[in-house]
Formats: sequence, C-alpha cells, structure tokens
Amino acid sequence: PGHVQLLPPQNVTLLSKDFAMILTWAPGEGSPPDVTYTVRYESQDRLDKWMKVPHCRNIPRSFCNLTCALSNLYVKVRARVKAVWGRSQSPWVKSQFKDYYSDVELAPPVLTLNVRDNSIHVSASFPLPTCVENLTWKYDLNLWEAGSEDKKKYEGYFRKDTVTINTTALRGNYCFSARALYESINLKHSEFSQPVCVLLNHKG
Repeated sequence: PGHVQLLPPQNVTLLSKDFAMILTWAPGEGSPPDVTYTVRYESQDRLDKWMKVPHCRNIPRSFCNLTCALSNLYVKVRARVKAVWGRSQSPWVKSQFKDYYSDVELAPPVLTLNVRDNSIHVSASFPLPTCVENLTWKYDLNLWEAGSEDKKKYEGYFRKDTVTINTTALRGNYCFSARALYESINLKHSEFSQPVCVLLNHKG
C-alpha cells in the first residue's frame, strides 16, 4: 500500500481496571481492516521522553496493557497511540495522565473454601499483574447464614492470609463474600465478590 491518509485512532483512554493500567482506543474512521497500532508512554517525572512498549508495537488489537511496562507505579503517566498501515502512519493521539497508585481499580477476589471437620479455611486470590504482586493488597471477608442479613465481618487480612473459622456451632447453609482493599492516598476497595455458599454440619 502506498501513502494513504490514515486517520488517527479515536477515544484514546488510559483506564485502570481490575488491577491493571490499560490504554484503549477505537480505529480511526475508514481504517483498513489490517491496520496495526503502536503505543508509547511518558511519565510526569520525564516529560517528552516517550518510552517504547515492546509488546504493543504493530499490534492488531485496540488495547495495550501497560501495567508492567511502567517504570514507576507512583508517578502519573500518559500514553499515545498511532495507526500504521503499510508505509502510512497516522498522527499520534495522547491519553490523559493517570497513576497506578492512586487510580488503580480493584476487582473482587476469588474465594477458595476448604471445609474440614470443625473448621473452614478461606483464602482469597487476586488476578494481579506480576509486577504489582508486592504491593500491600488486603481483603475483607463476610460470613452469614443464607437468608439472614446478619453478617460477621473479618477485616484487613493480607492477601496471602488464610482465614480459619471454627464451624462447630454453625449449622445450615453459610455464605462467604470478600472484597479487595488497597491503601493508597485513600482507602480503595472493590465490590464484594459473588457469594459462595456451603452446607455446614449437615446431618443426614
């Protein structure tokens, strides 16, 4: 293909979702089907130094996960994207500035229940990008009898912690739900996870 007027990507947005920082965009008007995109980012402590993102060079999709490409999770960054087709390139389009630390949006954790004779062990796993594993993620756990509004709360557990609950006195159908927590400039938390329910000390 020769030099075609390639229109730039639209709706370029840096968003924080489910523990990740993702740049999204839509193809420019009239883009050919086999157009590809290249992404770069700059951070506020080094303006005008646009860093390459190796895994988002000439990609066919219209998003780029930047989380683990960022050199500093505590500094605001913005990204830019251009369309490439043959030898034609569109102008770059920039996103707004965001920083992972204060803008991160959390997904609810996934609960694993391990039922023993007189106890239940509950652990929460988070769908985290590897580069943010070391940040201090926590979770809150709720326990209630199905159909009751009365919730017992277990709060501020570290991500790798298992909550052990003595079930000797519990009879019937009990439900568990958890939310992820993160202490940044203010306390952030996810929605509570979908309840997981188990029948305890069921005779017969």
